[in-house]
Amino acid sequence: MATVLMIIAPERFRDEELFLTQAELEKEGHKTVIASLVKGVCPGSLGRAATATLTLAEVKGAAYKAVVFVGGPGSKLYFSNPEALRIAKEFSGQGKVVAAICVAPVILANAGLLAGKQATVFSSEIKGIEGKGAHYTGAEVTVDGNLVTADGPKSARLFGQKIAELLQRSGTPEK
Repeated sequence: MATVLMIIAPERFRDEELFLTQAELEKEGHKTVIASLVKGVCPGSLGRAATATLTLAEVKGAAYKAVVFVGGPGSKLYFSNPEALRIAKEFSGQGKVVAAICVAPVILANAGLLAGKQATVFSSEIKGIEGKGAHYTGAEVTVDGNLVTADGPKSARLFGQKIAELLQRSGTPEK
């Protein structure tokens, strides 16, 4: 099965968006690797923590079949982070699955990946993705080609399931 890179903020990522999405991917046999700005323990916004084993600068796209940008208040620091934008563009350019949940779809929009695409996002950031050319769907989870976006914590399980479905289609995502 595939190895999926999950990118979290060094603090205040949304716990369920990491752990529930990760559980859905691992249930389908996929391996997950966590990256952040710093290696080590990263506290979530609800009290859980995760350990990042890579920094964003160390990420090489060839090792992964998908990238997931986890949301939460801390993820806003990636909206214009050059390494986060590089990773999003690199994965997309290689036709890999690129996913973001909650406010994190803004990262994809700022990387130029959502222009002309169907996408969803947490309600506070609708104008942010529309301003970059995305067509906001209002759905819990939206799949457009190899892109998967979700609106927030309540959609984390479905988000993980949709990513797993795309990975099982082995590079032939449906629109």
